[in-house]
Amino acid sequence: MQSERPATSRLQAQGLGCRLPGQRQWLFRQLQLAIEPGDRIALVGPNGSGKTVLLHALALLIGCEEGQLLWRGCRIERARVPGFRAQVIYLHQTPVLFAGTVEENLRQPFQLGIHRGKHFDRDRLQRWFDQSGRSRRLWEQPGAELSGGERQVVALLRAIQLDPAILLLDEPTAALDSATTRAIETLVLGWQAARPDQRAYLWVSHSADQVARIANRALHLEQGVLREVPVSHGR
Repeated sequence: MQSERPATSRLQAQGLGCRLPGQRQWLFRQLQLAIEPGDRIALVGPNGSGKTVLLHALALLIGCEEGQLLWRGCRIERARVPGFRAQVIYLHQTPVLFAGTVEENLRQPFQLGIHRGKHFDRDRLQRWFDQSGRSRRLWEQPGAELSGGERQVVALLRAIQLDPAILLLDEPTAALDSATTRAIETLVLGWQAARPDQRAYLWVSHSADQVARIANRALHLEQGVLREVPVSHGR
């Protein structure tokens, strides 16, 4: 029962218990977790320990058999789920892009009612494209023609342009080359640092070097137990 913080945390899991569908064994149980503004959390642990399931639960993409989630100290009622998902965005290791060009993919979220009042900022996105080392000619390419690294960059930009409070990153650089990995890290770190009193992320990683670069906290999940571990910055 680890990493517990006050109930006023931005996002808090209280006593979460989850099993894989159709299985009796618990992946984790009585799990406590709090994410605060300013947190840059690395989630580590062996394959199969439940890291992805935990992220899915935190994003309300699945339900858990036990426990509850609190958002800013309150339970998340069904009517508030769309607003919650606009603030807590999950990014898959292999993101899916919609049919159409990169620009159409980036504009698509603004068609949703939950993002009414937000606007598409091409200049800001172009600056992020430059930071990621991607050519602006990518704007007109069909999403289906992009490499894995390009899809990951576009999916990340599609998310952070919406100014969420929390990103849940499920091994976003696991299959990418070192240059694209560093570009993704730079974009996420820059997004969080722009408003450190409002933004946080939880990043699943298997690389100790990456954890040292991107995290100010590290949580280890194994055999159902989540515990805080030191972050080594000596590498």
